[in-house]
Amino acid sequence: MLDEVEGVVQGHRDGHGFVSRDDGGPDIYLPPNEMRAVLHKDRVKARIVRSDRKGRPEGRVVEIIERPPLPIIGRLLQESGVWLVAPEDKRYGQDVLIPKGATGAAKPGQVVVVELMEPPALFGQPVGRVKEVLGEIDDPGMEIEIAVRKYSVPHEFSDACIALARTLPDKVRVEDKQDRVDLTDIPLVTIDGEDARDFDDAVYCEPVAKGKGKSAIKGWRLLVAIADVSHYVETGSAIDVDAYDRATSVYFPRRVIPMLPEKLSNGLCSLNPEVERLCMVCDMLIDSEGEVTAYQFYPAVMWSHARFTYTEVAAILGNTKGPEATRRADRVQDLLNLHDVFRALLKSRNRRGAVDFETTETQIVCDESGRIEKIVPRTRNDAHKLIEEAMLAANVCSADFILQSRHPGLYRVHEGPTPEKREILSNYLKATGVGLSISDDPSPGEFQAIANATKDRPDAQQIHSMLLRSMQQAIYTPINSGHFGLAFEAYTHFTSPIRRYPDLLVHRVIKAILEKRKYQLPNLPTPGEAHAKLSRRLEKGLAGRVSEPGNKPKKLSADSVAWQAAGLHCSANERRADEASRDVEAWLKCKYMREHLGEEYGGVVTSATSFGIFVTLDAMYVEGLVHITELGGEYFRFDEMRQELRGERTGTRYSIGTRVRVQVSRVDLDGRKIDFRLVREGEELVPRAMKDKGVTRDDRDRRKRDTLPDVVEFSRPARKASGAAARSPKSAAGKRGAKAGADRGKSRKSRR
Repeated sequence: MLDEVEGVVQGHRDGHGFVSRDDGGPDIYLPPNEMRAVLHKDRVKARIVRSDRKGRPEGRVVEIIERPPLPIIGRLLQESGVWLVAPEDKRYGQDVLIPKGATGAAKPGQVVVVELMEPPALFGQPVGRVKEVLGEIDDPGMEIEIAVRKYSVPHEFSDACIALARTLPDKVRVEDKQDRVDLTDIPLVTIDGEDARDFDDAVYCEPVAKGKGKSAIKGWRLLVAIADVSHYVETGSAIDVDAYDRATSVYFPRRVIPMLPEKLSNGLCSLNPEVERLCMVCDMLIDSEGEVTAYQFYPAVMWSHARFTYTEVAAILGNTKGPEATRRADRVQDLLNLHDVFRALLKSRNRRGAVDFETTETQIVCDESGRIEKIVPRTRNDAHKLIEEAMLAANVCSADFILQSRHPGLYRVHEGPTPEKREILSNYLKATGVGLSISDDPSPGEFQAIANATKDRPDAQQIHSMLLRSMQQAIYTPINSGHFGLAFEAYTHFTSPIRRYPDLLVHRVIKAILEKRKYQLPNLPTPGEAHAKLSRRLEKGLAGRVSEPGNKPKKLSADSVAWQAAGLHCSANERRADEASRDVEAWLKCKYMREHLGEEYGGVVTSATSFGIFVTLDAMYVEGLVHITELGGEYFRFDEMRQELRGERTGTRYSIGTRVRVQVSRVDLDGRKIDFRLVREGEELVPRAMKDKGVTRDDRDRRKRDTLPDVVEFSRPARKASGAAARSPKSAAGKRGAKAGADRGKSRKSRR
């Protein structure tokens, strides 16, 4: 009997698709004819019918198990008297027909949200009706309106949540302070970015010594105070339900979709200066080697004595006699104490061998209308690192506290590289002659040692990129497997309950332990059948991780399944928030680059694939694709081991770190893609008039569904095998693919 598996359909803009299997097996390829009756994100049962010449499974859909009620966003068009919506997400491979009476108040060309009335069939397109009109494509903020609906990001609080938030007090009441430590006289301060609006954490440090005289052991007492959201957001309340649904705040340029109502996130829970606030405190003793020798947790009431920015703190630490230090004279010594404990914690980090690659993070600066003014590198100074190390220390203590109590909770787990990624990395290091490799059971110190040993090589960027790519993604799970990248045996998130639901759960668990009771997860509403399927998948796929080697997997209890489901939900929504943010950034960058069509820039290759090279511009930090058809009139072969394209006749090589000069040749706003062409020495540039032609062609392409070959899906990695060769004709102006890369930089504080 041929294999039948369940999974979720992932459409591709070229018309084919894949089934992402529930059991974690290799994706099943679906040819275009199989995609006619299914939609992107449908849950299906597929039968593997054959393997292609490279051994990859190809399948046929035998049953549509579940069709999630997701809206489709696109532009309303009228062609030959027929109304249709061309989906903005090209993974939906078919236009949606709109009956004449179902267009509502929408006008041709406007962006609309469509609700399906009839699903697609083998010989018929899907039919829908206009549910919501978002506006014109160039309206300010349209990219965010599209993204929140495209990725199903909850962006409106429920009426019950808003009503409950209104009943909350405007300030800390006398009864709220009961059974709390009074820290209002301790000069706790917040240190955040200039544009921060909510303040999760405050810090204070003072030197301490064990013993007397010359034998005294130097150390510090470090207090990390975190907003006590759990005091106001009760388990299972309307605010809690909405917070769980969102699981995280979502950050866009110029706009934030918060996890909590503004009254909490920017008011009652935010550690604003010179007002009383409730907090949970991690109170630590740290020795001169940066080791935490003791810690305790307790609820407290605090008074922030100052709101600092990273820039301001860095200036004070750099010059204690400067103007910034003069203005903050009463806090300078406290900042110096924080800097001292930071340097001790850094010693501990280096001893552990925690991975710390320096990468360029960027920030999009927009004007009032939402248009990009510039893209600038986000500099990371000692103030950023100081806060990061303090938060890491508090997070480690939180994980240890929960672990020692044997109370269930969520850990932030980052496992080492998979055997497949480990083998690819080992082969790459060998091929590039690094002289160092990783063991079969590598430690993070091995990765950092390679990074340190290669930092002065001309291909350092390429090597460090490969090291990063070999890492797995961090997840939330009740099964503690440690944090590989940070080299911690146990790690969790405690420090951002205003914007991360897992942190709120950690606070509740810690409070329960302090009160000698057990915390019970809220009975939050979930679709019955979907939740049952989730539970079955968890029992089947994850039970083995909680069993001892050589023993049969333990059957998960209802409590364990609930914690597994919470971790899965929070991890998935974190990915959703990242994807939505990247999508908006890609849109903005595409609009920005449309104004620079035909212009020439220097850049560096940031990725090599079988279909071309991705280049990031030096001046703008924008990534685009130079398709393989633009690399010259010869065969280019992709060497997966070296991660490079190499011309078979000339030996020309393009790998990560190669410097090139390119011209912006095409921008596809709908596809979030930017196309470059190589500019060779002595070549005449395309006239400036190309800009106007490019825009006209772009508009025309949107109507014709953009059928250019070799287009790469922005949010999905390419599925090309190594060794693929492509013929590159001398003239291929009409065969250019495109890709817009989103700035994947994100503040380390929020990522970890």
